[in-house]
Amino acid sequence: MTTDWLTIKAGRDAWLHIQDNGLNADDIGLLLGASGGPKWFVLQGIDRYLFGDFFSQRTQPLDMLGTSAGAWRFASLGQADPVAASDLFCRLYRQQTYSAKPDVREITDEAIKLLHEYVPDAAVIDLLQQDKYRHHWIVTRCRGLTGTNGRRQIAGLLGSAAANAMSRRHLGRFYDRVIMHHPQSTVEFAKGWQDIPTYTVPLSQENFKQALLATGSIPMVLEGVMDIAGAPPGMYRDGGITDYHFDLDFSAVNGLVLYPHFYHQVVPGWFDKSLKWRRTRGKQWPNVILMSPSPEFIASLPYGKIPDRTDFAKLSVEDRFKYWQQAVEHGHRMADQLREWIESGEIRQKVQLWT
Repeated sequence: MTTDWLTIKAGRDAWLHIQDNGLNADDIGLLLGASGGPKWFVLQGIDRYLFGDFFSQRTQPLDMLGTSAGAWRFASLGQADPVAASDLFCRLYRQQTYSAKPDVREITDEAIKLLHEYVPDAAVIDLLQQDKYRHHWIVTRCRGLTGTNGRRQIAGLLGSAAANAMSRRHLGRFYDRVIMHHPQSTVEFAKGWQDIPTYTVPLSQENFKQALLATGSIPMVLEGVMDIAGAPPGMYRDGGITDYHFDLDFSAVNGLVLYPHFYHQVVPGWFDKSLKWRRTRGKQWPNVILMSPSPEFIASLPYGKIPDRTDFAKLSVEDRFKYWQQAVEHGHRMADQLREWIESGEIRQKVQLWT
């Protein structure tokens, strides 16, 4: 009996569509990519399949929405060779090393170095001029103490976490959601997102790298980005603060929403990780297809888990390199299975109704 390495769940509208039609590239109106640091390594095989094969068959522009690592992953799409770009990002990220006790400045400098190698200036021009893949990244504009550093930032984070525990809407007292978007996008899919103050700002040569760096600038880990060009003034940090795995209304998307995810649950915001009752479900997302590693896949990995940022501290550099490479290689099993299910039509039997 063949092991299912991949779990696919779909909201009712998406599930019915797949039953009737299977899954085709032009069915997808929006591609989602979540925050999560090195957790994304298990998805790199799926990214290679989607970027190099599946989406190459599209006839319409594709909107993408990402925060943090999700946004960085998607920066491969629109480059001259998106598969080669994805491989480069994967290699650069896997091989990151720091001193024994790196400070915020050291970690930020390494991120900037990686960014310039992964997305050189010439690639920025290409990404903005092409219209096949429309990038949208969420960055968080910090208000009050959350926009400071050191102990004052900690106080701001604690205050916003407490407010969020009462209601996610209270995050709007501390943060703004800013969607940095492809210059030819009208961001129609985000109309009505007013759970917290939300602004849209076009991407440009001046702010492209600023925005990409900002969306991955984890509080207390990396420095924020001050005054992104063309955006409201202020300190910008990780988009996952407000939209970690997303809890947004996608009813305005023209088509289905494809969400390759490293986790079987959807955690709305950064401060919701410990709030077990706060999860996004299929009833809220009828047009979303969620793909994630199966329990059998996770059990097959070294240490029985997907990679995460604690590996930097818990593993030697040699062991971490080996483990992360194995996680990437194991992820190709999911990609091969997804390709087979889509091409054969077996995806109709494999997709589960997500309630």
